[in-house]
Amino acid sequence: MDETPIITTSQGLQELVCRLQNEPIFACDLEADSLHHYQEKVCLLQFSTPDFSVLLDPLALSDLAPLAPIMANPAIRKVFHGADYDVRSLHRDFGIELTNLFDTMVACQFLGEKELGLAAALRKRFAVELDKQFQKADWSRRPLPSAMLAYAVKDTCFLIDFYRQVEGELQAMGRLAWVEEECSFLEQVRGATREKGAFFLRFKGAARFDPRTLAVLEALLNYRDEQARRMDRPHFKVIGNEILAELAMKRPQKIADLAAMKGLNENNVQRHGKGLLRAINQGCAIAEADLPRYPLPFRPERDPRKEERLKRLKRWREKKSLEVGLDPGILANNVLLEALAELPDGAPVSHIIPRNWQRQLLADEIALQLG
Repeated sequence: MDETPIITTSQGLQELVCRLQNEPIFACDLEADSLHHYQEKVCLLQFSTPDFSVLLDPLALSDLAPLAPIMANPAIRKVFHGADYDVRSLHRDFGIELTNLFDTMVACQFLGEKELGLAAALRKRFAVELDKQFQKADWSRRPLPSAMLAYAVKDTCFLIDFYRQVEGELQAMGRLAWVEEECSFLEQVRGATREKGAFFLRFKGAARFDPRTLAVLEALLNYRDEQARRMDRPHFKVIGNEILAELAMKRPQKIADLAAMKGLNENNVQRHGKGLLRAINQGCAIAEADLPRYPLPFRPERDPRKEERLKRLKRWREKKSLEVGLDPGILANNVLLEALAELPDGAPVSHIIPRNWQRQLLADEIALQLG
């Protein structure tokens, strides 16, 4: 594959926009650094048309605003594979919104494909192999090695041909409109901001801890966050969750105690030992009356009628998913089934079914299941 140009200047970006605005379709992908830095960011954008591919370096540019009108232009189809993360990231970092998105991974779901990853699709359809060694690479490094750039280009240069294949297959099955509707919903997804408040509320397994352990855990989580921010690393690369949970429960008081723990290596003890002990002592020093408590989840009263309806709907969904060749969660997820199970007797079901294709395919059968 010939070397692909990399845009690093505002003039180059403007020239790319001028080329893309005359294209009826282009493929797009991005690479980020979520596994390597405290605050993840988009580090590379890839674009392909039927005639050319190009890479865009957002770290070398102060403003990607010229891209926004192109990405929002409803006359231009944008092809992604697994677009959820990309849509969220483009909006988070650049305020870019997408219109006329087509996600080939969603298309594969509605074609009943078992393997949904891009690597599997390219291998199956084009006999192309993606080098998996770069899937978790640090895309913020500069300069990017030529092998990483070649990998990035492969993510988009086959996507338009891939799109044309699945578009025809979906049309033959009568499901192209289904996928286009799903993609229109996908255009609206947005990334969650880092919530303020206690860290332990977002810590897996914290609900089982007593108040004192929660206090120590919160102090440890705050320490880790401070260190992650200072070191510009993701949390898990500072100290893992399992170690923090064990520290919160055992509450060691000496460096020697830390050194004896299996999950803490010598480097971690040297770098973080004093800080961890200080955090443990902070949690232990909190007055009994001020200890945090994990909020009890709301538990609605048991409703036998709803439970029976929900079981009936899940049995029906299992059979229907096999009949139409769709994953049960795609056909009708549990949130929808629970809402349907709560409907009063005789209530119409269509108004709470979110997708047109679901209403057309499922509404009558759901009504029969509900009686």
